[in-house]
Amino acid sequence: MIDTHCHLLPNLDDGPTHLGESVAMARIAASEGINTIIATPHHKNSHFNNPKANILEEVCALNDRLEIEGIKVTVIPGQEVFLYRDMIRDHEHGHLLEINQNSGYIYVELPSGAIPRETDTLLFELQVHGLTPIITQPERNKTFYQHPNLLYEWIRNGTLAQVSTQSLVGKYGKKVKKFSAEILDAGLAHLIGSDAKQQSESAFCMKEAHQLIKKQHSERTLNILNENASALIDGQMLEVEQPKRFKKRKLFDLF
Repeated sequence: MIDTHCHLLPNLDDGPTHLGESVAMARIAASEGINTIIATPHHKNSHFNNPKANILEEVCALNDRLEIEGIKVTVIPGQEVFLYRDMIRDHEHGHLLEINQNSGYIYVELPSGAIPRETDTLLFELQVHGLTPIITQPERNKTFYQHPNLLYEWIRNGTLAQVSTQSLVGKYGKKVKKFSAEILDAGLAHLIGSDAKQQSESAFCMKEAHQLIKKQHSERTLNILNENASALIDGQMLEVEQPKRFKKRKLFDLF
């Protein structure tokens, strides 16, 4: 299995505080059947600043340590970038990190409570620049929940999205779990990732999420998500189904 979203690198963001904790997390991941992890430290949000060079250095050090420890997990470099106006400039200057360095895909983080007014323009500019933005965890965004067709429009125009396994299995509550399922059913999620940050037995939820997707959605959906994870790392085109519009939510069903 491939975990496409994990805060595994030590002392960079809200993940592990030292290398030993990172190794412990990787050991738990391996026990769950995960053999590849995309490390996605936060960048340019209000708390953390992790440019490309720093991430690549930490990924190299962690992979070396995992090899010494005999842990069969490969860490791939990534970055969860808080959407901001100068992303194109910083990408050209070598500060932003595409998934696996040159895949053409870049993770984009949005505020959990709102969506900035210029988001539409910035997502379009990234695509013009040759990058495919992937919105992380849209199911936890209150504005998307209230206005899910905003996500539909962006997916329809070339942006992709990634849902958290923790959301799918209910770690963030019933409404987020339900919305995650709705996003999958509407063809608005193309990847799943754990968003794991701690060395906990329940941090990854990958097996549980895989079983749930196969049971509640379809084996085909699960296969597409797995194939997309491989395509992401290889810089290949992801399979994107025709997205579906949402029905308008009832007032009492809002966050």
